[in-house]
Amino acid sequence: MTGLWIGLAGLLLGVGLGALLWRRGRPQAASAEPAPEPVEDIEVPLGMSEVINVLRSSAVVLDATDQVLQSTSQARAFGLVRGTRIVVPMLLDLVRQVRADGQIRTAELELRRGRVSPSLYLSARVAKVGDLILILAEDRTAARRVEETRRDFVANVSHELKTPIGAITLLAEAVEEAADDPDAVLIFANRMSREATRLSDLVKQIIELSRLQSDDPLMTANATGIDQVLAEAVDRCRARAQARSVGLTVTGEQDLWVVGDAEQLTTAVANLVENAVIYSEPGQKVVVGARRASEADDSYVEVTVTDNGIGISAKELPRIFERFYRIDYARSRDNGGTGLGLAIVKHIAAAHGGSVSVWSHLGHGSTFTIRIPESAAKAGAQETEHEIAHEEVSA
Repeated sequence: MTGLWIGLAGLLLGVGLGALLWRRGRPQAASAEPAPEPVEDIEVPLGMSEVINVLRSSAVVLDATDQVLQSTSQARAFGLVRGTRIVVPMLLDLVRQVRADGQIRTAELELRRGRVSPSLYLSARVAKVGDLILILAEDRTAARRVEETRRDFVANVSHELKTPIGAITLLAEAVEEAADDPDAVLIFANRMSREATRLSDLVKQIIELSRLQSDDPLMTANATGIDQVLAEAVDRCRARAQARSVGLTVTGEQDLWVVGDAEQLTTAVANLVENAVIYSEPGQKVVVGARRASEADDSYVEVTVTDNGIGISAKELPRIFERFYRIDYARSRDNGGTGLGLAIVKHIAAAHGGSVSVWSHLGHGSTFTIRIPESAAKAGAQETEHEIAHEEVSA
């Protein structure tokens, strides 16, 4: 990025100086003291103007009176320019400092866009080019948000890991102090085992989420049958469901196919089924289904996981896919929940070009829906099976 800035600044400086020398080299009328050219006649040199027009970044050219001679559409969209003036005070101060001493300056800008809209973050660089001032600004909003997300994630992970580690440490001390009481040792050892399992599950899900973020399932996608995905997901959760006396039922359309990663899709559905089991009371039922849906010219496969458990309040719904967010912390803790399951579901759905949504009402249960674009994978899979069978017969 630094090399790009230096190269671009050199190019524009060369164009500006060339235009200035060309102007000064023109024949002048005989006069002891030539009159200076009026400020209003200064124009952006043709070469500089052409370079600015092809830039992806925001660019603004100012004259000696801080009047905007040229600006890109990005600069106007970001709100740097209004009419023929710079409207960001900090940026205008930077321009005047550069004009005074000719030193290139950089600054990070935060532009507020109302009470509701998020701020815009720009990295601005201001340089003097001949008689003109050039401003280049790069949008750093996405990078800033990624950094904030990473920082929050690290902080959350640290906090979540401290809880089971602290519990195990205290329980180990309790076991040592109760060495002469076998019953107490057994109780503490069981609790220690639960905390160790919880810690292990948390580490596994952190690793899983990290792996998913660096893996694009569509780069190595295969024809994936939804029947197999649902069967495997339900099978993973069957033991926990039986332990809680919660029934599991698979229903809906069969023989639906998508292109994607079968293991990731199975993990997403299993996470939803496991959540449904955890938040269902004994004797209740969790229903897993699939159907084909159409919208405009596109077709989708929708996988739904429905329970008639405790439900989710309206105020909780917008946050349930956040990392480490738990609706009922006590219940989640008792059942080994990590707060990462739904975040993983959301990531897997998005990585497959789909989405996940939820309907819920307190006391009436919840329905989670994963929507994945349907594909012609079924036809390809059937052709492959036919070719294999034909080869076996020929052999």
